[in-house]
Amino acid sequence: MEFFCYHRDRVGSVPLREELLEEHWSYMDRYAAEMIARGPTFADDGETPTGSVHIVDLPDSAAARAFAFDEPNYQAGVYRDVLLRRWRNLLGRTMWDFPGGRTGGNRYLVLGLGPGQGADLAVPPDRDELIAFGPLLSDDAVTWLGTAALVRAPDPDEARAVLAPDRYAVVEVHGWESGGRR
Repeated sequence: MEFFCYHRDRVGSVPLREELLEEHWSYMDRYAAEMIARGPTFADDGETPTGSVHIVDLPDSAAARAFAFDEPNYQAGVYRDVLLRRWRNLLGRTMWDFPGGRTGGNRYLVLGLGPGQGADLAVPPDRDELIAFGPLLSDDAVTWLGTAALVRAPDPDEARAVLAPDRYAVVEVHGWESGGRR
């Protein structure tokens, strides 16, 4: 089962995040085989971390909750909240398989949330700049709750355009980069 996990940082937690970097990476190393994508999000300045995205393939919801809430930054109070949802990998690949590589160009997390009829349930026709793409689902994987995408784009507005207009209650666009050890 695939899960999308977005830990959002508390304001002022950057020093603690930096202090725990090795613990965080060591924890994530334990999930290397299950990882579909990972990496930090950033404020508009492009430098201040605002959260961490992890897309993982785990046996069940209990394993996903353990993954999200046993994470060292979460345990130490770096994060203010956690979005954890079932996810469906419509691209069928990991971020390491993205033809555009791990670096180069501006990269974004685009997160569309909303009630109602599902939107963006298929991969958009122009998929060359998509790193990861799929619907956010209820725990039983039946109800659509939104869509999450990692995308390379010239700017936030172009990144936002990967999702259908006017189909979401809210759309967030965050600067993002591939994570993990260099």
